[in-house]
Amino acid sequence: MSIASVQSSTEERMRKSIESLKHDLGSIRTGRATPAILDRVVVDYYGAPTPVQALAAIAAPEPRLLTIQPYDRQAMSAIERAIQKSDLGLTPNNDGTTIRLVIPQLTDDRRRDLVKRVQKRLEEARVAVRNCRRDGLEVLRKEEKEKAISEDELRRGQDALQKVTDRYVGQVDEMGREKEREIMEP
Repeated sequence: MSIASVQSSTEERMRKSIESLKHDLGSIRTGRATPAILDRVVVDYYGAPTPVQALAAIAAPEPRLLTIQPYDRQAMSAIERAIQKSDLGLTPNNDGTTIRLVIPQLTDDRRRDLVKRVQKRLEEARVAVRNCRRDGLEVLRKEEKEKAISEDELRRGQDALQKVTDRYVGQVDEMGREKEREIMEP
């Protein structure tokens, strides 16, 4: 296995970690309504766990309001129960055809809790990126031990992996700063 292929496969795994972080940060509720906050809500629909997006049309007609229109009216109560059980802290209002979720103004305590959640998720993403680097380094060391690459090539490969790791950790940090700014703004 060449150094370039190890680097590209490691970078691909890091990219997937960043995409997962992006998805997770999008589902953390801020002061404004976005359909992404329902990404983690799973509804027990006729015994099968189903994402709410597959059961309903979700819209944000106002900055602090989400509307959920189920494709099947029979799913209305199941969607409501799933939202109530979730850790979103939102209470659904049902008018018979549409579920409305009013996004309340965040309190300072809730903002601090959300920032702590973001920090925890950021650290998990940094660890994931570093684990990708570690796995890539193990492959390079194994190649060097089997004399497939030289010591100099190993060193160059290690330096290249470190640069890629630093770049992705920087992306994690930037995403975290942006999300914190979004949470803390009134």
